[in-house]
Amino acid sequence: MQKIHVQLPAAARPAYDIHIGPGLLSQLGALVRGVAPSVSCGIVSDSTVAPHYLVQAAAQLTAAGYRVIEHVIHAGEAHKTTATVAAVWDTFLNARVERSTPILALGGGVVGDLAGFVSATLLRGTPFIQVPTTLLSAVDASVGGKVGVDHPAGKNLIGAFHQPRIVITDTDTFRTLPPRELRCGLAECIKHAIIRDPSLFDFLEQNAAKILACDSPTLTLLVAKNVAIKAAIVTEDPFEHGVRALLNLGHTFGHAIENILNYAVGHGEAVALGTLAAAHLALQLKKLTVVDQARIAALIAKVDLPTKSPGLDIDRTFAAMFTDKKVAAGKLRFIIPTTIGSAEIISNVPDALVRDALASLL
Repeated sequence: MQKIHVQLPAAARPAYDIHIGPGLLSQLGALVRGVAPSVSCGIVSDSTVAPHYLVQAAAQLTAAGYRVIEHVIHAGEAHKTTATVAAVWDTFLNARVERSTPILALGGGVVGDLAGFVSATLLRGTPFIQVPTTLLSAVDASVGGKVGVDHPAGKNLIGAFHQPRIVITDTDTFRTLPPRELRCGLAECIKHAIIRDPSLFDFLEQNAAKILACDSPTLTLLVAKNVAIKAAIVTEDPFEHGVRALLNLGHTFGHAIENILNYAVGHGEAVALGTLAAAHLALQLKKLTVVDQARIAALIAKVDLPTKSPGLDIDRTFAAMFTDKKVAAGKLRFIIPTTIGSAEIISNVPDALVRDALASLL
């Protein structure tokens, strides 16, 4: 097992640990009890994950002395809405939860974001526990405390910062992922490598086959490497006032692509496309070399993530980008790679170059 410690500034919340390794669901009750003692515990899961892991998780929590309250939502980004949040509120309030009641997210990024928002708002804040069951949520959404739901105008526009008390990642759960979902997680791993760690980029190039085959030691090491990067950035900038914005590489393009395609592409697939668009933009601005752009494109293709989006409506996607949370004074801001291992934030990019970057995906 690997353990990463996240030491946040006092204004954010106390420190917490991220536990990573196979078989950790068998220790769930003890781990949760250690950080959030209470009479009851709420679990939010979804219709895809619950059939695999909800019974085991609830049994572990019951054995640890909790009265377990469950709410299973419909799977998918389309259900990450305030209407779903209201239904979860009803379940927990009707069960008479207290401020000490931990709310546990058992699932992927949608479950983590939504359950975290429930936890942040229920009784003005309850303890939050992340139990990610996808590679994508393990390396990205479960770390850093950004929680929220979608709005018709765009993704994650309603939300809060609410740090977890603990993150428990059982890498065995990745074995039940459809291959497409595992690849989506690799998009965020590639993003981390591009913005901060060239050695991780090398690791991904060298171990892609083992990762896609769910080799347990390789997956544990992969998650630990990524979590260490994100934890370091979140510790430095818990409320995204500076360097944390680099974690949005590919997301200004990617969120707009998700929106326009009505989430027919997975989040990781959209991030991969957005990363390629950002790299194209960086090349046009002479911020990135052709060699590094080619390596980025080759790695994305190697893990079988999309490199093109035929038929993408450039005008509508460009317009959708202006709902991005990083827009400032009506200007788009982009994170672009400058080398493999570093990135920067830019603004005042000519519209023609942005459209050209989108067109590179056709």
